[in-house]
Amino acid sequence: MDPYLYDWLNLVVRLLHVVTAIAWIGASFYFIWLDNSLEEPPEWKKDKGIKGDLWSIHGGGIYEVAKYQLSPEKMPKHLHWFKWEAYSTWITGMLLLTLIYYVGASSYMIDPSKADLAPWQAISLGLGSIAIGLTIYELLCRTPLVNKELLFGLILLGVIAALAWFLGQFIGDRAAYIHIGALIGTCMAANVFTTIIPSQKALIGAIEKGESPDPIYGLNAKRRSTHNNYATIPVLFIMLSNHSPMTYGHEHSWAILTALIVIGAWARHFFNLRHKGIVKPSILITAVLAFIVLVLIARPQPIQQLEAGDQQLSDNQAFGIVMERCATCHSRSPTDDIFRVSPGGIYLETGADIMRLLDRIEARSILTHDMPFLNKTEMSLEERALLADWIKRTKN
Repeated sequence: MDPYLYDWLNLVVRLLHVVTAIAWIGASFYFIWLDNSLEEPPEWKKDKGIKGDLWSIHGGGIYEVAKYQLSPEKMPKHLHWFKWEAYSTWITGMLLLTLIYYVGASSYMIDPSKADLAPWQAISLGLGSIAIGLTIYELLCRTPLVNKELLFGLILLGVIAALAWFLGQFIGDRAAYIHIGALIGTCMAANVFTTIIPSQKALIGAIEKGESPDPIYGLNAKRRSTHNNYATIPVLFIMLSNHSPMTYGHEHSWAILTALIVIGAWARHFFNLRHKGIVKPSILITAVLAFIVLVLIARPQPIQQLEAGDQQLSDNQAFGIVMERCATCHSRSPTDDIFRVSPGGIYLETGADIMRLLDRIEARSILTHDMPFLNKTEMSLEERALLADWIKRTKN
């Protein structure tokens, strides 16, 4: 594909994915808040089968929202089904995953320092991890374990951690993170497709037949909706993680990911309880403290210092290393086989460019080894050490 058109297609699909994700996650946040905020209705409403109601004001108007225990006295003519928000998010997400990581598998997925894979092998590992994770989740949801929420959550966390570790042994760290995000997003969309919508259809079908709906339908749908709600913050983090090399670029990136998933779900728990009128600041405080501890623990170790008498780079020698290893992508006319426009608009083809971006070079090539991307230009550890020493001397 023409690189120019490819970049526009990338932008359009990415925008669609973000917009649909906002719609889906916004609906998830709203309905969990709504369900947890319902108040005891007056007796005359209870007589109509109303379980709870809520009055609110928004956009200059006052709203009355009521939730029925099972079914209303008369079904409305029009009933909105919240499903296409989920389906559209998953479809656009898979399109984006295909467009970036599968079409460009040789550049975005294959890390030669880990495994010498063909593109089809790397893609198979990614798709296989999604299929395995989804299968395990669906099987667990059909066992009595699903009723033991804490144990169920810990088992799922273990599965995610194991898959993240496994992928990290074979494909690029960024690709490993994105595939765990794709796995979680696929489970969330599958919840809508396999359980939430079928349960709601069974509920409506029973009402239309004049039968008393089985409460299990509502229970199953609510359980899967709750699973989706707790997964929202972790999956949002993973969507943004490609901008944060200190996470996926860490030596134990799978552990960093696992910890961030726990912290995100724990923080979400605070708000879910708060909607019910249960305020436990300790949850939010411990989530923030855990995050701070993680930041401190994950801090990269300083690169090995040069010993006395070792070579020290001159400015021109340092410029030469950066230009040789980085300017194939980060130039005004890239020569890389994938990137035809400099990623992020970052140029590293002159001494002035390099001096202006010392902090970014240090963050991405020294503190983490995120750049060069998947080390395509084979920057050596010795070169990184020499650059680290030069940057330190230059800043001082």
